[in-house]
Amino acid sequence: MNFKIEQAIALLERTPNVLKTLLSGLPDDWTHKNEGGNSWSPFDVVGHLVHGERTDWIPRTFIIMNDSDQKTFQPYDRFAQFEESKGKSIEDLLEEFESLRRSNLEQLKGFELTESDLQRSGIHPSLGPVSLQNLLSAWVVHDQGHIAQISRVLAKQYKDKVGPWTKYMTILKYSPKE
Repeated sequence: MNFKIEQAIALLERTPNVLKTLLSGLPDDWTHKNEGGNSWSPFDVVGHLVHGERTDWIPRTFIIMNDSDQKTFQPYDRFAQFEESKGKSIEDLLEEFESLRRSNLEQLKGFELTESDLQRSGIHPSLGPVSLQNLLSAWVVHDQGHIAQISRVLAKQYKDKVGPWTKYMTILKYSPKE
């Protein structure tokens, strides 16, 4: 599938509602459990998405789109949510995510990006040169990966309860590497 900004935005604008529908009103037993070890709970994932809305996608878009010679992105703290989400509820995080995403997509639309804009580049601190198209595509894929992660974590809460059906439940066979 070729990248089209309108199609990317169509998917990005749905993520807040998907997460709200999936998680809003659930007890902490669902939203704060993980897959064991250092894996993330749905609460952690939503906090991570909030942090990304503030510090990743649009700030990096601005870096790529500006006319400055300074095109290097600030390193992204993948674990900032653990501190930033303290004292918040899942409802707080979902509302914050929805508001930030709406604002970020308005900013993205305001760029009125052209095909040549999508080829402009910035410097990722560990990946090197990346195009705006790479960044925006990664934003879409990042959302989908975390939606799948949340679904997997929720499913695994009943892993030991499904009995013999375990062999048919492929979602229960994945083990996180983090």
